[in-house]
Parts: sequence; C-alpha cells; structure tokens
Amino acid sequence: MPSMRQSYTEMRRKGSMSGSVLVSTFVGLLINQAKNSKSAQGLVGLRNLGNTCFMNSILQCLSNTHNLRDYCLHNSHRRDLNNNSRTNTALMEEFAKLIQTIWSSSSSEAVSPSEFKTQIQRYAPRFVGYNQQDAQEFLRFLLDGLHNEVNRVTVRPRGTVEDFDHLPDEEKGKKMWSKYLEREDSKIVDLFVGQLKSSLTCSHCGFCSTVFDPFWDLSLPIAKKGYGEVSLMDCMRLFTKEDVLDGDEKPTCYRCKARRRCTKKFTIQKFPKILVLHLKRFSEARRTSKLSTFVNFPMKDLDLREFASENSINAVYNLYAVSNHSGTTMGGHYTAYCRNPSSGEWYTFNDSRVTPMSSSQVRSSDAYVLFYELASSSRIHSSSSSSSSSSPSPLSFSRMVGRPMAL
Repeated sequence: MPSMRQSYTEMRRKGSMSGSVLVSTFVGLLINQAKNSKSAQGLVGLRNLGNTCFMNSILQCLSNTHNLRDYCLHNSHRRDLNNNSRTNTALMEEFAKLIQTIWSSSSSEAVSPSEFKTQIQRYAPRFVGYNQQDAQEFLRFLLDGLHNEVNRVTVRPRGTVEDFDHLPDEEKGKKMWSKYLEREDSKIVDLFVGQLKSSLTCSHCGFCSTVFDPFWDLSLPIAKKGYGEVSLMDCMRLFTKEDVLDGDEKPTCYRCKARRRCTKKFTIQKFPKILVLHLKRFSEARRTSKLSTFVNFPMKDLDLREFASENSINAVYNLYAVSNHSGTTMGGHYTAYCRNPSSGEWYTFNDSRVTPMSSSQVRSSDAYVLFYELASSSRIHSSSSSSSSSSPSPLSFSRMVGRPMAL
C-alpha cells in the first residue's frame, strides 16, 4: 500500500489535480491517516530554545484547537492574508507553517520553533531574549498578532458615537457586537472572542446602565475555602458576583447626575466557540507568591448557563487542553495536556517530549490556562467547517498579575 506522501507525490507528478484540490486531498489523506494509524498525527514535541516552555505549552494547546489547526492545514489563512495589505503577514505564516510541520511530520523528532519565535518577538518585543514569561500573557499577544494579520476588515471605518442606551439590552448587545465587527473581524475572532455585559445599578434611584465589551479570555480569581479545594464554578461565581462601588469608587449615575453608591455585576452576553479560562494563581500584591489551590474543573459538560445574560443560550463546554505551571514564580516550568482532535486521546507535551496520559491525570493543582470548546461546535458535530462571521478583538476584563519564571 503506498504511503500518504507517495500518493500525494504521484498525484502531483501526473498533474491530475489543481493546486487547491491537491492541498485539500493531501489534508484529507493526512487526517484519515491520523484516524487510521495507531500513532495519531500532531504528537510532535517542540524544542526548548531557552526558557521557552511557556511558548511551547501554548503552541501545543493551539495546535490541538481543531478549527484553528484546520485553518492552517487547509491554508485557508492565505485567503485572508491576501485581502490584507495593511500589515506584515510573517507571524501568521510562520504560525501556520509550524502547525503544518507538527501535523505532517512522519518523524517523532522534536521541531524547533525558532523561526516562529523570531516573528512573535518582532510583533511583541517583550518576548525578545530568553527571560521568564507568562503563558497567558503570551497567548493574548499571539492571538492579537494573528488576528491583526488575517483581519477581514482592511479599511477600518471612522469611529462614530452612537447612542444605543434607549434600546433593550439584548438588542443593544447585538448592535455593540456588530459595531465591533465593523473593525475587528477574523477567523481568530470567530473562534475565541465572546461578549461580556457589565450592569451598573444605582442604589439611590435604581437606574441600571449596561456596557458590552468583547473578551478574549476570562481571568478568574481563585475562590478560597477552608479545606483547600475549590471548583471552577466557585471561581466563575466569584468573577461574576455583585460588587458594591462606594466611597472613592462611586460612579456618576446617569439619571441622578450625581455620584452614587452602585452595584456592579458581570454576565456573559455572547459565549465564544473556544472559551479560555485563566486561573489567577499569581498575586498582584505579592508578586513572589503563587496560589497552588487545587481547582476542580470538569472535563465534559461544563454548563455556564447560570452566568448568561439571556435565557436558553447554548453554554455547555468540553475541555480539550490545559497549560500547566509547576514550581514557583522564582523557578517554574510549563507543560501542556491536550486531547488529540483526531484520536480523542490525551497526551502530555513537555517541550521535546510527548507521552500518552490518562484523562484522570488531567486535573492538577498546576492547571493555569484552561481551553474549552463549545459542545455544539465540537469535532463530533462538525469537523473542519469554518465558523460563522462572528468576530471580536483582544480585550479582556482580566489583567495579568505576576509573571512566573519559565524554564
């Protein structure tokens, strides 16, 4: 039986297919081989270039994000790059090339991400050199950079101030989302961006004002309990709990026209296809401290409907990747646990080493960034179909606090 590469080379030699069909056929052969072989594709390690485990961990999580993987494998990003003459496109190209290498390699030998590193540090100079860096911060910059290079909006409209305050909240949220997409619209946004609703209620007159903002991830405070273990739902409830704004924090009420004591609460207006949850293990007050609390998170059927702004919304997620940080802020190490989108099996990615693991080992007190996929858009339901035209931009209510060392 001829190998996949032989079949591809033979078709190309005979010139029997166009370039685009050849690419699609090659990807089809690739995915089918991954399904049928004992050793699934995508199980290639990344060399540590010197304190770059933070980068390798996130890259492996993104490599196992199947819609993003297919976007690169099918070279679909090229269509979006060609329509965008505003920016340099080297970061997206190198990212796609790295994903293609990981998923087409017939060798188990680790790949060097040096060319990719060159491009990410050009985009974000804070990653120049080999100092310790934070994985969640790196993810934010990387997604922002990829989005900018494949943004379908080549000419941003002039900023206009529109008053949507007279509209019902649901309609106001949709208008704000559409306005956002007029400037920020990409495959990256299709996958990763959601919309957060912030409600501010005046304690004096009861007037409620709402603001809608896009988010790329949610940074969750870790709830503290006496027995040392908390659930992910505890952290979500702490993130969305009602806060009182009083004293120096008192905002000006729109109706009272005076500074008033108010309550503030977050809900999720629009859930993204890929939900990234960042556990805030590093304290802003004491930058040398790290919370090693065990956060018990579900592997399947994470139901977040209680945090939705509207009723009957689809908000059930399945876990597919985790970026872990072990050790302390003074000396730590990043790894990734990822579920292979072709085989459904879990693997540990520790720089150059890739090893099978049991799903029962995925939960640990090292979990730092969790990657969840909306159940309705999971592989089981849709393989490599492109997402709808929903899209947003890098903005989050979460601020990075504390930067752990990466070895």
